Amino acid sequence: MTLIDTPSPNFDERLLPVSMIVLHYTGMQDAESAIRRLIDPEAKVSAHYLIAEDGTVLKMVGEAKRAWHAGRSHWRGITDVNSASVGIELVNPGHEFGYRPFPEQQIAALLPLVAAIKDRHEIKRGNVVGHSDIAPTRKQDPGELFPWAELAKRRLALPRPTKNLMDPRWTDGGFLLALERFGYDVADKLAAVVAFQRRFRPELIDGEIDMECRCILLGLLLPKPQGDD
Repeated sequence: MTLIDTPSPNFDERLLPVSMIVLHYTGMQDAESAIRRLIDPEAKVSAHYLIAEDGTVLKMVGEAKRAWHAGRSHWRGITDVNSASVGIELVNPGHEFGYRPFPEQQIAALLPLVAAIKDRHEIKRGNVVGHSDIAPTRKQDPGELFPWAELAKRRLALPRPTKNLMDPRWTDGGFLLALERFGYDVADKLAAVVAFQRRFRPELIDGEIDMECRCILLGLLLPKPQGDD
């Protein structure tokens, strides 16, 4: 994989070992605007990598350093997500500027990058997440059009459970307890449920805790075979 060095000054020292990958969309009108912002010291934001729609990969911050991409966030008890993660920005205008599917060339470049980072840091599939997973009250990216299934079938992210689904018949409170156990911050009930649906049931994002949501979450929480991360 060819990486184009495009250094950002916006980083500091990690306080935690890398255990996560966080995927974003840039949410700006074009790639040039996004790159300018990510290397602007006044903006105080950055990412380790950016992938353009044509598949070009820019390396902006070394993985040993703490890039500033996650903001106020939480995942599986970690609140300094920047220290614990590698951040990857995908050029896409996002919901504000005309959200659209991610091109094949872009995803083709993302897959080996995620695989290499995952192997390098021994990251579990459950810790390959979207920005909306770790900041449900603030973020929607990479959004419902992101092809998580392409990552899942290569064992780069958790798949959506589809077989032998069972309804645990949790109350709404029980569902939220289970969702928190899985990793989400559930302080804002609606935001947490919407983030979960955006990731694991993107065809219907209504914030309602229904049977399908309960079945999917139970499937994610059930013990995996030995050696399955």
